[in-house]
Formats: sequence, structure tokens, C-alpha cells
Amino acid sequence: MTTKNSILEFLKQNNESSSNEILQGIDEKKSIATIKRVLSRLIDEKLIISLGKGKATKYQASPFLSLFNDINIEEYYKKEIDERKITDSFNLNLITKTLNDVNLFTSEESLKLLALQEIYTNNISILSESEYKKELERLSIDLSWKSSQIEGNTYSLLETEQLLSEKETASGKTREEAIMLLNHKDAIDFIIEEPGYLIPLSISKIEDIHSLLTKELDVSRNIRKHRVGISGTNYRPLDNEYKIKDALSALCKLVNNKENIFEKALLTLMVISYIQPFVDGNKRTARIVSNAILMNYDYCPLSFRTVDSVDYKKAMLIFYEQNNITVFKKIFIEQFEFAVKTYF
Repeated sequence: MTTKNSILEFLKQNNESSSNEILQGIDEKKSIATIKRVLSRLIDEKLIISLGKGKATKYQASPFLSLFNDINIEEYYKKEIDERKITDSFNLNLITKTLNDVNLFTSEESLKLLALQEIYTNNISILSESEYKKELERLSIDLSWKSSQIEGNTYSLLETEQLLSEKETASGKTREEAIMLLNHKDAIDFIIEEPGYLIPLSISKIEDIHSLLTKELDVSRNIRKHRVGISGTNYRPLDNEYKIKDALSALCKLVNNKENIFEKALLTLMVISYIQPFVDGNKRTARIVSNAILMNYDYCPLSFRTVDSVDYKKAMLIFYEQNNITVFKKIFIEQFEFAVKTYF
């Protein structure tokens, strides 16, 4: 067990402990200076909080510990669905209070994202309009492909490019797969042309993006009225239309009130999927809405091109089951870095 995890386990059992008490209480032989460095990092990561000042300082586990605590994905998924201890029902308090009362990114993460955004801003400032549109088109094709692949679409990236650029369908593929990809491109083109459309975020605007993504597919539009199951988990989303609307309304309020653009985008990406407001197309809708928010504020959009589809789903299930954002947040940061360094 790492020093970090040893301290967290100790504080879970020993509320309001001093650094010396922590030093004596954990099994690892570390100096007090090392303990204080780790404690400082844990405070920045929102895993613990400090009380008092100077020699009277005490530490305790943060109320946001479950949100930010490290999760070993391999160990987590060694347990089968029915063996995992999870938060199986929808947690409205997560949206109305927990996520509202905390900054989602550490100081280090925020500095990294802002530095990448500055690179993006500098890069596009020297591009001509045609060069910028060409890069955006490349990203749009990649996003259409990867977002569809995450949902089980079997088109390759090359086949997707041929379909979207030349309207050439791939042999051996279904009509529905082609429509899914074409709908993605239509939705992305819409947010490129109307970057401010989703600001401020509202239920009706989220429904509009969903309608674009599910056009001509056998998917019911508007907020679902019945229960929906999610494969691979025992998490149960809300099954009441009015409660779903309340949850979406709370999400819109949360996102609209946040000042940090990266937080707005990450919250939209995770929480629309968590609410599952539609019968199908929830994660697709979340990815497009999240990108629309980034683009409205002239931030670099994400293509998700290098994320593994299974890893994406596993990270999302951890958020569903544990209300923990660390795994998915890591994907978000990595994909933002990839987009800045690859397209612009």
C-alpha cells in the first residue's frame, strides 16, 4: 500500500488526526516531512481537508473522498457484476450538492489543461480560415467514427471518411451504421455553425442534439417514460419521466453556474450519460453537447480518437457505480491533450 493510501485508510478510521498521529498510526516508516508533503497533495486532490492552523492542524477524510479516491480498474473489474459493492440507485444529491460544492480538477490538472488551451489558441491564431476548417473537418470525422465505435458501430476510420466525405457506404455494413455516422456529422456540423446554441444549457437544447443524432434510427425521441437497463452493471437509472426532467434541470443549472469551462464540459459528458434521459443515444448526445460547450468558448474540441472503447465504458461504469470521477477525468485530460497536439 502506498503512503497516500495508508494515510487515507488511517483517516477513514481516525477522524481529525495530526500529522504526528498519522505518522505513528501508519505502518510505513516515513519522515514527518514526507507525511506533510503527502498530506498537502491529498488536500489539493480534494481527498482530505485540514482543520486549524500551525501545530494545532488536524486532518480528516474529505466529504468528496468517494468522488476523487483512486480506483484500480483491473482490481475493480476482477469482481463480477453481482460481487461489486455499488451505489445501485440514482443519486440526485450528487448533482445538486456534491458536484456543485467542489472543483473537479486539482491545481496541477488545471494548470496542464490551461497550458494546453494556450497552445491551441496560439496554434489556431496562425492558421488561415481554410486551414482551420480543414483541421476541424478532420477532427469531426474522427469524432463521428470513435463516438459511433463506442456504441458498437463496425465502420473503420477509413470507411467512415469515405462515407462522410464521398457518401460511399461500406460493403457488408448495415444501413443503421451508416445513418449513425451521418447523423454524427450532421450534429457536429450544427454545433460548428451554431457554437452558442447550447449556451445556456437547457433540456430542450439537449433534446435537439439527441434528435439530430437519432434521426432515421429506431430510437424514441424526447425524455423516456419507462425504465432502461445498462449492460454490464446493476446501476439503475431513474425510471420516472418527471424525475428524469428534474435531474436534467439540475444538471443544466449546475453546468450553467460553473465558471470553469473544463468543468462544464466534463460534467456534461459524465452526467448526461449517468442520467440516461433517453431510451438510446445518451453517451452520443453527451459527447456532442460537451464538445459544443468547449467550442462555444473557443476551447479545443475532443475527438476521443485514441481512447479504447472498452476503457471508456469501464470508466463510465465506475462513475455510475461509485460516483467516482477519477478514471473518466483522466480520459478527458488525455483526450484534450491528444486533440491539441494532433489537429491544430
